[in-house]
Amino acid sequence: MKLAPSILAADFARLGVQVAEAEKAGADRIHVDVMDGHFVPNLSMGAPVVASLRPVTRLPLDTHLMIANPDLFLQEFADSGSDSFLVHWEGNFNLHRTVQAIRALGRRAGVAINPATPAAVLEEILPNATWRWMAVSIRKRRGCVWRRGPTSWWPDRRFLEPTRAGRRR
Repeated sequence: MKLAPSILAADFARLGVQVAEAEKAGADRIHVDVMDGHFVPNLSMGAPVVASLRPVTRLPLDTHLMIANPDLFLQEFADSGSDSFLVHWEGNFNLHRTVQAIRALGRRAGVAINPATPAAVLEEILPNATWRWMAVSIRKRRGCVWRRGPTSWWPDRRFLEPTRAGRRR
């Protein structure tokens, strides 16, 4: 398990300092939640925030794109310093193409699904999953940062375990 604090919990007036503090405290990576106000109701940050963090930390910057059509922004975030991307199955026109585009940029790809989405939807990309990947079942509705979510996602986790075991790094 890796510790990846989200910068959404930071004081943005002290963002660089708080990311450095997270690194010093033992964080393994920094999680950057990007929301566009369309795919999710909230609006957060863009690639300039990632670019401002890159010189502050040596930790990987995991960019969670809770945005419509993430393919349009992959290059910009990669150029800004994102080390990996987490995209949503629900907000994607062609998940396989998106994952391949992420890999072509030399970045790690991950897929997130919402609580009501069955993990079986990931079968579309798992048969050809030769890339290093992660699958995440979100415990609350995307974009609802401070809300507590349902725990109904646990059965889906069992679906993912055999697949994950067969595709080690």
